[in-house]
Amino acid sequence: MADVGKPLRKIADAFKELAEKVNSENADVELAPFSHACSLVAPLIGCLGIAFKFAEMDYSAKVDDLAEAAKSITTLSAMVDRDVEGNCVRRAGSHTRNLLRVKRGLEVVRVLFEELLAIDGKSFRDPAEKAYAQVFAPHHGWAIRKAVAAGMCVLPTTEQLLSKLSEDGQ
Repeated sequence: MADVGKPLRKIADAFKELAEKVNSENADVELAPFSHACSLVAPLIGCLGIAFKFAEMDYSAKVDDLAEAAKSITTLSAMVDRDVEGNCVRRAGSHTRNLLRVKRGLEVVRVLFEELLAIDGKSFRDPAEKAYAQVFAPHHGWAIRKAVAAGMCVLPTTEQLLSKLSEDGQ
């Protein structure tokens, strides 16, 4: 069970449970537990500061859509199949398009923490810039890339981020 007040551990535990279930049963990912695990990532985005408030709100809205879809759709593949059948995969606001955006959010968090671990957490800005450049920049226009670059200047330090997340760095 996750430690109370330890968002990173809650995130890790939730995704570990999903991975164990999928690996043990070779099953499709259930939408409700997936959307719940994704919802745990939003506070992490919120800790990046006011410059990333829009990203947090956008990510949360996409996760909320997936959670709402989970009320009538059981698995991720069933959700995608339904959107394919409805010819709405590429439509703004479709569950599948929201899933793609959430996936990218998760991917940027994964790359960010891989980079932090690779440099022993000495810097936060460099890993954040690398994660953004790798995951989101190819999909963003000039204006958004410039806004993100400005936001990078006001990121918390690694120590400040861990403090906000009630983590000790271990």
